[in-house]
Amino acid sequence: MQQYLRMKGKYRDAILLFRVGDFYETFAEDAVKTAEVTGIVLTSRNNGGSDVELAGFPYHALDLYMPKLVKAGLRVAICEQLKSPQRNGRSSVGV
Repeated sequence: MQQYLRMKGKYRDAILLFRVGDFYETFAEDAVKTAEVTGIVLTSRNNGGSDVELAGFPYHALDLYMPKLVKAGLRVAICEQLKSPQRNGRSSVGV
């Protein structure tokens, strides 16, 4: 979540599609908006004592969901993992 929060801080006005394995995930307010616009299921997970909303879709379905987000007037940022998540305790990502 730290990596997500760091990237979200740079793109506060955008829905951040955060690549986690084979899925693009959205969290918190982004997840609520994404679920409303796309019709995907909104779930939640416990993140150290508090529930966080979560909505995601398979990476190969980007062409299906991205147009829905953009047509709804939302700005979208995509965060891809470029290297192994553990490299000297740091992750490398690109947006």
